[in-house]
Amino acid sequence: MIRKMIGGVVGAGVMLGAASTAFAQAAPALVDVVKLTGDKQIAAQAALVNKGDTTWMLVSSVLVLMMSIPGLALFYGGLVRTKNMLSVLMQVFMIVSIAGLLWATYGYSLAFTGGSPFIGGFGKMFMAGVTSGTYAATFSNNVYIPELSYFVFQMTFAMITPALFIGSFAERIKFTPLMLFVVLWSTFVYYPIAHMVWYWAGPDLLYPSVVKDAAGSIVSQDAGYLWGKGALDFAGGTVVHINAGIAGLVGCLMLGKRLGYGKEATPPHSLTMTMIGASLLWVGWFGFNAGSNLESNGVAAVAFVNTMLATCAAAVSWAVIEQIVHKKPSMLGAASGAVAGLVAITPASGYGAPMTSIVLGLVVSPLCFFFVSTVKNKFKYDDTLDVFGVHCIGGITGAIATAIVAAPALGGQGVIDYTVFPSVPAFTAETYNTVAQLQIQIEAVLLTLVWSGLGTAIIWFVLDKTLGMRISEEGEREGLDIADHGERAYNY
Repeated sequence: MIRKMIGGVVGAGVMLGAASTAFAQAAPALVDVVKLTGDKQIAAQAALVNKGDTTWMLVSSVLVLMMSIPGLALFYGGLVRTKNMLSVLMQVFMIVSIAGLLWATYGYSLAFTGGSPFIGGFGKMFMAGVTSGTYAATFSNNVYIPELSYFVFQMTFAMITPALFIGSFAERIKFTPLMLFVVLWSTFVYYPIAHMVWYWAGPDLLYPSVVKDAAGSIVSQDAGYLWGKGALDFAGGTVVHINAGIAGLVGCLMLGKRLGYGKEATPPHSLTMTMIGASLLWVGWFGFNAGSNLESNGVAAVAFVNTMLATCAAAVSWAVIEQIVHKKPSMLGAASGAVAGLVAITPASGYGAPMTSIVLGLVVSPLCFFFVSTVKNKFKYDDTLDVFGVHCIGGITGAIATAIVAAPALGGQGVIDYTVFPSVPAFTAETYNTVAQLQIQIEAVLLTLVWSGLGTAIIWFVLDKTLGMRISEEGEREGLDIADHGERAYNY
């Protein structure tokens, strides 16, 4: 069943009053946009655009871009050795650039057009039909935003996701094969998962396409596979973090360990930069999570507050664990805890309540700490910057916990059924079944792990056998800055 937030639609009529002077005097009945066609439909959608929503989406896009460059670049760069600092900056910078071009060429079309439950089509290839006069649906009936604002917002997610997994195999991968890997991985892994989790026709346009059986269960609809199943992922627990985290683990296993791993000390060269990067990630994450509401309303504020509190709790939780285990809380640990909290709250940010978000933050750090310290040492895999331990484990924790924190009994936002078009902007929450939702969330997690894990392994194997993914031993000892780019991050 199609599910989304209660708060995102309650009071939609009032919001329409601010969208156009034509509705300034009173909250109107909902416009049945789907019954209009061509220019009439576009004109109706244009009248339902709120400038505040549009502004928030553009600001959120800037914030998410800041998460990649400079946020993630500095966070990762500070954690590697001096001789590899510039290589990390270059990798993140160019991944962002390449991902943006891919998105405009065919990525947006594959992720966010109809076609099948698993992948979109090529109808919007080269941004065909995406103009200043086309509109995208939000999560409320009769609320739209310019399609270009939705296009660029989702582009920033497609940029940061492949940039995340480079931390797993930092300091030993060749630049050009990595860029080719990003192209193939985005095409065959990221776009299908984004489509399965996030694509749908929108609340106004959805209901005519829904086919139900005699018992009232949905047989088919214009939506991605996991969306149609009712999987909840507000801002990217599966699409971004589990997806990138398992890809990083597969990559680091197939690439092998760094020279001297476990025998030579490889301390971060600048925790100052790492702290700055983590702080930029935290600030930018408000665009990531609250922006995913697609509207500037109360639910965006819910996601904003939940993001803040879960992160605070996770940073404190990690510091406390280190105090207990190592007798000294570290800056690296605090930053890692903050990122773990951000990751865990991402899928739940618009569904949970502030107090349950704090609990989620407190819980996720011990889990990630266990994988980063105990599990990694036990199995001796060289996940350089702990992408799997923080992003994948944190993402799994958050994705599964979403089923719990969304429960109205715990103060969660609840969900509604969009398969029936309402005549008035008032909705009733369906009976929330936590156990059933947990099953759906676990299915979404498992599908993401399998799809991304297998897809990554196949692409990696082909490129490694043809181009070679690993830098030479001489280049690794010299450092990727010189070996791959012929320059240094520091000239002293």
